[in-house]
Amino acid sequence: MNPSLEKQAVQSGGTTKQKGILSRAFAIREFSLLIIIIGCAILLSFLTPHFLTVPNLTTTAIGLAADGIIAVGMTVALVLGGFDLSVGSVMALSGVIAGSLYLGGVNIWIAAGIALVVGMICGLINGYFIGRVGLNPFITTLGMMSIARGASYVLTKGSPLSLAGISKGFKFIGGGQIFGFPMMVLIYLLIVVIMDFVLRRSVVMRQVFYVGSNEKAAALSGINVSKVKTGVFFLTGTLAAISGILTLSRFTVATPNAGMSAEMRAIAACVIGGASLSGGEGTILGSVLGVILLALVNNALILLNVSVYWQDLITGMILISAVLVDFLSHRSRFLRD
Repeated sequence: MNPSLEKQAVQSGGTTKQKGILSRAFAIREFSLLIIIIGCAILLSFLTPHFLTVPNLTTTAIGLAADGIIAVGMTVALVLGGFDLSVGSVMALSGVIAGSLYLGGVNIWIAAGIALVVGMICGLINGYFIGRVGLNPFITTLGMMSIARGASYVLTKGSPLSLAGISKGFKFIGGGQIFGFPMMVLIYLLIVVIMDFVLRRSVVMRQVFYVGSNEKAAALSGINVSKVKTGVFFLTGTLAAISGILTLSRFTVATPNAGMSAEMRAIAACVIGGASLSGGEGTILGSVLGVILLALVNNALILLNVSVYWQDLITGMILISAVLVDFLSHRSRFLRD
C-alpha cells in the first residue's frame, strides 16, 4: 500500500489497534448470532416435531439459497456505503428472459447465458449512474427496480411461464443433489467461500472498505472511486441474475413476481449480520448467519401455523431492531472517540 493510501486508511478507519477491536467486535457479533440460531433451532425442535426432519431442513436450506446469493452482493454494496433496491426485480427479469427465450425456441443454456448478461447490464447501468454520473443509489436502484419489474410483466403479460420439457441438466443446477446435498445450496456455499476470501484478502475489495469508510479520503489516496462503485453494482446485478436463473431451474416456471421484497430481506440479513448502513463495515459470514436466522424465523411461522402475512411484519421488526443496534453502536463509538 502506498504511503498516502495507508495514511488515509488510518484517518478513515482509525488506528491498527482500533481495527483489531473492530474485528473482534464482528467476531463477537457473529458468535452471538450463531448462538441465537442454535437456540432457535433447539426451541423449534421442542415446539414442533416437523422441524428436525430431512425434508424440512432441505427445503429451508434450498429456500434461503436464493436470498443468500443476493445477500452476498448486498453485503459488498453496504460495505461501499450504498445498497441495491433492484436486485429482486433483476432476479425476476433474468428468470423471465431465460424462460421467454426458451419458449421461443432458444436452447435453455444459451437463454440462461443471455439472461445472465442482462443482469450484468442492469448492474452496469446502476453502477454507471451511481459511480460516474453521481446519482443517489436509492433513486437509481429504485428506478431500475421499476424498470426490471415492469419489463418482467410486459414480457409475460402478467402470467407465469411454464417451461415444459426443459433439459434435466438445467433442472439439476436448481433442483438436483450431490451426495444428498442440494445443488443450489452447494452453489450458494461456493459463492460464499469465494466472496468471503476475496472480500478479506483481495486488494481490490479492500478498496471497497476504504471508499465506504471515507469516500473523499479514498479518492485523495488515488483510488478510482467511480470504478469501484461501478464494479460493486455490476456484482449485485450479476448475483441477482444468478439467483433468478437458479430459481427458474428449481421451479421450471418463470414468474414476473419472483424476488418480491428480496432486497429488503437481503438488507435485513446483512444488517443483522453486522453490516453498517453508513458503510465501511460488513462480512460475508455475518450476512450468511443473518439469512439463516431470517429463514429460521419464517420456517417457524410456517410450522407453527402462523399466518403468512406475519412474515413480512416480523422481518420488518427484526430489520428495524438491527438498524437500531447499528445506530446505537455507532453513536456510542462516536461519543467514545
